[in-house]
Amino acid sequence: MRDPELYRMKDEDTEEQRDMMEVNQDSQAEANDADGNVKTIQNVSRKESLRTRDKTCGKSFTEVGRKRTRSGEKCEKTYRIKQHMKTQTGEKPFTCDQCEKNFRCERHLQVHMMIHTGEKPFICLLCGNSFGRSSDLKVHMRIHTGEKPFMCHHCEKSFSTAGTLTKHLRTHTGERPYTCQQCGKSYKDKSYLEVHMRIHNGVKPYPCDQCEKSFTTSSDLKSHMRTHTGVKPYLCQQCEKSFTVKVSLQVHMRIHTGEKPYACEQCGKSFISVSNFRRHMRLHIGVKPYTCDQCGQSFSCMGNLKRHMRSHTGEKPFTCLLCGKSFRSSSDLKTHMRIHTGEKPYPCQQCGKSFRCTSTLRRHMRTHA
Repeated sequence: MRDPELYRMKDEDTEEQRDMMEVNQDSQAEANDADGNVKTIQNVSRKESLRTRDKTCGKSFTEVGRKRTRSGEKCEKTYRIKQHMKTQTGEKPFTCDQCEKNFRCERHLQVHMMIHTGEKPFICLLCGNSFGRSSDLKVHMRIHTGEKPFMCHHCEKSFSTAGTLTKHLRTHTGERPYTCQQCGKSYKDKSYLEVHMRIHNGVKPYPCDQCEKSFTTSSDLKSHMRTHTGVKPYLCQQCEKSFTVKVSLQVHMRIHTGEKPYACEQCGKSFISVSNFRRHMRLHIGVKPYTCDQCGQSFSCMGNLKRHMRSHTGEKPFTCLLCGKSFRSSSDLKTHMRIHTGEKPYPCQQCGKSFRCTSTLRRHMRTHA
């Protein structure tokens, strides 16, 4: 039986393994006799071939025409010592003249240069996508074949690449190796950190082509576009109210469950959402950050300012479908609808008389005082 550790997938070859493939091709050109005739490794006599070891890593090599041996301690690699020594010394003699990145062998530099030239010579015959390396094409083909050779030993979920498996394993280990240097928040994926950094640097690369508002992620833009299209794909199964984003549905469900996880430490009042809690806290500290630019009146939340602005513009966007009367706010319309329904949800605790709104109840309470 073959040891699975000795047979790694070709597309996951390390840089050193790619060196091996190139050196095997180069070795035929180097093993020439005195007359200039090519002698391949297979044609060299057993007397001319010796096993050699690297002193640094203990790795063995077959060398042509040498009569000395070398010994070492650590490594298990199996290609010519001349090329291999670059992995031990760190030597990278091949430099990209565009970005100055260094490489151990010329072939790696050639592959790297395709990033700058845009060359993608490896084409998928099924969908036409192009790639700079054959290994990238091989990984891409798994999309079409459905092959997922990398399995998580925790949950047996499978993945098409080793890199994707590595990221997935962090969900089990809790590892978050990518940390924001500005606020200390950590992430399990580098791409998540890159998106997070846009909060600090103010980058919003996804603009809305209808209202010129911009967003840090494509998903945020997608959610925003529903405000223009009117699409509300998240439906409450209890009251059939729908929402543009999933988190709004999750907050709404607390109305049905009665959950209010955000409690005020000053007065004990609880709220279903953090935004409602923040608005409430402004009442205690007296902060009113939203100011009317026409009359200077300030408000603790943006919604109250918007309602107030309608007193200046005369806008009444909420219309009663029964009588056609219009109102500045949805709450005013809701109170008005009780005229048609007869609902009076606010009873007087002293005489039992009920009223449509709290303001009418307060006026009534003065008759008892």
